[in-house]
This record gives sequence, C-alpha cells and structure tokens, in this order.
Amino acid sequence: MKPTNNKGFASDNWSGVSPEVMRALAAVNVAHHPAYGENDPLMEEVQELFREHFGPDATTYFVYNGTAANVLSVQQLLKSWQAVVTPHSAHLNEDEAGAPEKFTGGKLLTVHCPDGKIRPEQVEPFLNSIGFQHHVQPRLISISQVTELGTIYSADEIKALADFAHANNMYLHMDGARIANAAVAACLSFRQMVTDTGVDVLSFGGTKNGLMFGEAVVFLKPGLADGFEYSRKQGMQLASKMRFIAAQFRAYLQEDLWKRNASNANAMARLLGSKLGTIPGIRLSRPVEANGVFAIIPPEIIPLLRQQYFFHVWNENISEVRLMCSFDTTIEDVEGFVALANSLIP
Repeated sequence: MKPTNNKGFASDNWSGVSPEVMRALAAVNVAHHPAYGENDPLMEEVQELFREHFGPDATTYFVYNGTAANVLSVQQLLKSWQAVVTPHSAHLNEDEAGAPEKFTGGKLLTVHCPDGKIRPEQVEPFLNSIGFQHHVQPRLISISQVTELGTIYSADEIKALADFAHANNMYLHMDGARIANAAVAACLSFRQMVTDTGVDVLSFGGTKNGLMFGEAVVFLKPGLADGFEYSRKQGMQLASKMRFIAAQFRAYLQEDLWKRNASNANAMARLLGSKLGTIPGIRLSRPVEANGVFAIIPPEIIPLLRQQYFFHVWNENISEVRLMCSFDTTIEDVEGFVALANSLIP
C-alpha cells in the first residue's frame, strides 16, 4: 500500500506523536538517569500521577506495547489450568496471535457479543465447569474499553461484571487501549470508570492517543501485583531506559493531554459519521460512540476511496468499513474524505 498525502482513517495507531510528548522525550534525553526506572525520581512522580487518577492502591508497571500489557496482566492472575472469558471480537482473542495461550498456558473461552460487550448472564454458563477436574476453570473476565466494535461499557455495566466476577471468585481485566476515548465519551474520570466500578487490573493504553511507545499495567487492588516485576522481566518487557516511557505518561496525565487528544478524536468521528450518514448509498452500521465510525459503503467505490484515504474493510460480506479518527484528525481531513465519497457515488 502506497502512502498518500492524506492522513487516512486506517487506525489511530497510524497517527504520529503529540508535540507535547515529543518535547517530553527530548527533555529527558539529557545527562544520565538510573536504568530500569530504579531509584529514579521521575518514576515515583509518574506513579503518583497514576495514583491521583486511579486511587491510592494503584500500582503501575510500564511495558512496551499493548499485547504485552494484556498478556502479562492475564498471566499475573491466571494459572495454566484456568481460563479467561471474553467476547469473541476482543483484541485478546482476535489480534494477539495466540500470545495469551502461549505465555499463560491458559485458555480463552469466547462469547459471541453482537455489540462487542459481554454481560454477566453470558459468563454464567461457564461456571458449570467449576470444580470439575476435566474442564478448565473460569478465573478471569476480560473486556475492552472501547470495544473492537466501537461501543462503550457504561460504569453500571462494568460494575455488574465486576460484582459478578468477585461473587464467583473471578477477576475483571480491562483492555484499555482506548480508555481515554471511552472516559471522554462517558464524561467520567478514569477512577470513576475503572477503580470505582471494581476492575482488578487495567491495560492502560496511550499509543492510540498520541504516545510514541509504551503502555502501562495498572493493578488496582492490594496484593495483585506481587511478583509482577519478575513476570515483566521474564516477559522481556523491562525497559532499560525506562525514563522514555515514564516521561511520555507524565506529559500525558499531568495536564490532561489524554483528554484533549481523545476529545478531538471523538469529535472528528462524530462529525465524520454525521456527514457520511447524509450521503445516498452510504449508511452507518453502528452508532458512533467513541473515535470509530462503521459504515456500509458501495463496494465499487471502496478501492477508489482507499487510494486517497486508506482504511480497513471490516466485513467484506456486507461491505462494512471501519474508519478511525485520531488525536490529529482535522475537520479538513473529514471534509476531504466526505467530498470524495460524495463524488464517487454513482
């Protein structure tokens, strides 16, 4: 695929890095700092920022990428004879190349969820396996916030899952690759959406919202992180120059950069969705809740659109596409795409 001069709507992973983050990286690219984040005042400063956002019990570890955050989170809470219950569409199931099974030794039990959101009643049938030595034992529920289908769990929905999990000796993990987009859309703080609802461990993402690299694993209950520093090392995720991850999260959390970036991405998605919905022959296939737009577009114009603005076809059978907006998506980007789509409609 040849790059174009336009930004496109392929993924919020395709966007660049926030200028504020670039400045933060440059600021710590001086002198020498302790390796691995040990005895580094910057690390304690950022740990305190996470505690401010998630509560006093939050314990945070940095890793390189989202797959590591998800897999190591699950590994920490799972024995090899236990299982994770998750929507079939979850990134953990669809887009980790089998890493959860490889590194945890456990099993993923998936549920078909048309809107990407799992409910307690969909987990309940798996409880029949508890105590039966021939079956894997359900131990963890994992949800994505925002889901892979662009939907958002309400705080009440998350709390219902957490309460169900805890009542049945299970944990709740949240894949928060787009947690900032979800919090902005729901007008909630991270603490309200995550800690107060009962989530046990969060994969906290930033690269989809303006960071260069690095994700965080945030344990929200005392004792859950015990020994995680060794699992992270064994998982090949201990960064020697940890300050370059920490500095990004300091810039991200300190002055609400996360909120500004996510707000723009969400606003551009709403604008894109509203404009596409007025074009004859194009219809939105899902509600626009965060920074993703799902639409059914005539198949004959998709290749022509992708020559100028690349995006992914989500479901080829019905010609459904996914259009992702980013922190740096502009009104001009949206209007350019809509004008081109309008001009190509027969």
